[in-house]
Amino acid sequence: MTTTFLEHVRSRLALHELRDGQGHPLLILHGLGERSPSAAPEVVQGWRGPIFALDFTGHGASSVPVGGGYTCEALMSDADAVLAELGPVTLLGYGLGGYVGLLLFGSRPTEIKGLVIEDGPGLDGGGGRPTSPRLLHVSASDLDGSTPDPWAMAELASDIRPPSYAADHVRQIEALSELELAVSVTSLGRPEWLTAILESPVVVESDATAALSTFASL
Repeated sequence: MTTTFLEHVRSRLALHELRDGQGHPLLILHGLGERSPSAAPEVVQGWRGPIFALDFTGHGASSVPVGGGYTCEALMSDADAVLAELGPVTLLGYGLGGYVGLLLFGSRPTEIKGLVIEDGPGLDGGGGRPTSPRLLHVSASDLDGSTPDPWAMAELASDIRPPSYAADHVRQIEALSELELAVSVTSLGRPEWLTAILESPVVVESDATAALSTFASL
């Protein structure tokens, strides 16, 4: 595994190349509180192109900001910095990474060559609708600069994900991407945002290996 560090706004992002190859890259986005795998997972063994994995800010070998301030949109910006480095990619997102991947796809619909959404931590977030407000608290003794950052765990676990917001991103994909099949849902979990996007003709339920095989040929 080869690691490159990207300077992005206030973050130093760890981008890991798990394997080289011929073809466009696959970018793996991990779940909440996780880090990039140290080797290409079994599900991507048939992928012919290079395989990369990103540690989001506050995770893995990436930097930890002072005072939190985590949002899924900020993590999308992390992934967008990788997109600027690598060019068009296919995304494989686990849990939180699947949702972040959808936001990135909707924002860059001509530069993403398919998204696979797998189960993983942070898939649900804080649900689809606001709840009673509460003050998040992290003990100062836990803030030692290590990852995962406790602020990331607290803030991203309570991140609200309106189904209409996710559907808006899929409409962007429908309108501007040339893919007839753009998003493959392989997860068993069905939070509200995920159920909402399954109503789109460019989103299907599929096996991850089959979906990656389709996207590899794009």
